[in-house]
Amino acid sequence: MDIKPPFGYKAVVPLNRTQKIRLLKPGETPEFARGLNAIPISYTEFAIVVREYPIVFAAIGGNNQFAPVAVLGMVQGENLYDQKGKWAPNVYVPAYARRFPFCMTKVTLDKVEQRDRLICVEKSYIDEKAGESLFDAKGQAIPKWKEIEGLLTQFEIDLERSREMCGILADYGLLEPFTMQAKLSKGGSPMAMTGMHRVAETKIEHLNAAQLKNLVKKGILSRVYTHLLSLDNFAKLLDRKATKAA
Repeated sequence: MDIKPPFGYKAVVPLNRTQKIRLLKPGETPEFARGLNAIPISYTEFAIVVREYPIVFAAIGGNNQFAPVAVLGMVQGENLYDQKGKWAPNVYVPAYARRFPFCMTKVTLDKVEQRDRLICVEKSYIDEKAGESLFDAKGQAIPKWKEIEGLLTQFEIDLERSREMCGILADYGLLEPFTMQAKLSKGGSPMAMTGMHRVAETKIEHLNAAQLKNLVKKGILSRVYTHLLSLDNFAKLLDRKATKAA
């Protein structure tokens, strides 16, 4: 059995009902996210992520594939929302971080990728002494696990919708690369963020009626404008960086 861990995870194994797992404390930032300047978000998160973070599209792999991400920092290795291992208070924590140390991932068995995804856990978080049981003595899920399982299931459904959305935006030729440049103060060294893509709003008017109808029908058009509005949040990131520097 070959299990490929998702981005940010080191080594994952199938979750066993008898295992005890060390769960994240309330507000704790997963270790992998403490030095992350962007984190994947799902389809339904756009409406709440826009309140705080810039939303951009990152190229993943090849074949013109993209994924929506929330920008967390102005430079590589910088998460401006992490405060000594805790997420900034009163700020939405993306589901990708909240689900840790669990995930749902595809499994390859005898060189054949299985259709169903498997619930896995970061191996280093299996802790028989300090961990918590998520199933009772009869193997029945406790309420805490049902809540976690619901998050994992909904997140995977949302990721599929995100992939579909990005595929359509790419097929319609709406995504374009852009660079964000900023300075913390006069005379300071300029910072340039690259590798990001955004929707080219001027190209939307050139879509045909069927394409526009498809964007509206699938709820993509509303997310396009949510993404465009979110770009103003780069000013919030700059403010956080200036505060941290001070």
